[in-house]
Amino acid sequence: MVATKEMPLKEYVLKGNAACAGCQDMVALRHAHKALEGDVIQVVPACCTSVVQSLWPKSGLGIPVLNTAFMASAATASGVKAALKAKGNDHTIVMVWAGDGGTFDIGIQALSGAFERRTDFLYICYNNQVYSNTGTQRSGATPLHAQTTTTWFGKTEPEKMLDFIVAAHEPVYQFTANTSYPRDLFDKFKKAREFEGPKFGHIFLPCPQAWNYPVEKGVEIGKLAVETGYWIQWERVGDEFTLGMHSKRFQDPEKRKPIDEFLKMQGRFSHLFRPKRDDKKIKEIEDFIQHRWDMLLRTFT
Repeated sequence: MVATKEMPLKEYVLKGNAACAGCQDMVALRHAHKALEGDVIQVVPACCTSVVQSLWPKSGLGIPVLNTAFMASAATASGVKAALKAKGNDHTIVMVWAGDGGTFDIGIQALSGAFERRTDFLYICYNNQVYSNTGTQRSGATPLHAQTTTTWFGKTEPEKMLDFIVAAHEPVYQFTANTSYPRDLFDKFKKAREFEGPKFGHIFLPCPQAWNYPVEKGVEIGKLAVETGYWIQWERVGDEFTLGMHSKRFQDPEKRKPIDEFLKMQGRFSHLFRPKRDDKKIKEIEDFIQHRWDMLLRTFT
């Protein structure tokens, strides 16, 4: 793992961007672009990042950015890659940077098509588990029992397990990351540069506005997600699966922190503890967490 002092000093996420206070998207973008060293064209569909990068004619990012329609980011990236190839440019990385709404739901068809065509690009889903940019409506990534503006009493379905859908397309490199572990995130983006073909990254990204927690608590929540087993850090090169060192310690359910520690920090789950703890619903969340662990290890190991 790269030492912090070895990370490039140059910044590609510029001052004065339009991010909310405590936005973890900026942490992810900052370390991703440091790893890619600016040799990247970023494709952004409708999402928080399309606002964060600022409005024309100004930009909050120091790299070329192409905005596109909500459902079309992977198709747009395919076109950009074809144009670069026609120009003889085989070094610039084309990277989609899309939210969960534009990946789990609206953009999944174009993503599937681009992966089936074996397009040489990097697709990143930064997952804040809600349509945060348009009023915090539920998405296919919204967790079981989480409150949103369209699930006032809590979502009745668990989140879609997108990583398995993507894995069925056999990307050359696939990883999960978490903004609370920036060195791990940096290393995985650096590694992604080594592979030719479709690559996919899934980043856990807390959102203080949508999840209703104090803006300074984002890193703590991200770490609790790993320590309770809720989020699993891993990577896969072809068929070679590696469970991340941050998650390996919590493979055993007995070693995980109580899920209450993760849930209680977020206002979107406050109804599970008022007027008293809802044991049934919290047990359902715990069961789904273990189901995801079982699926992951059974599928890839």
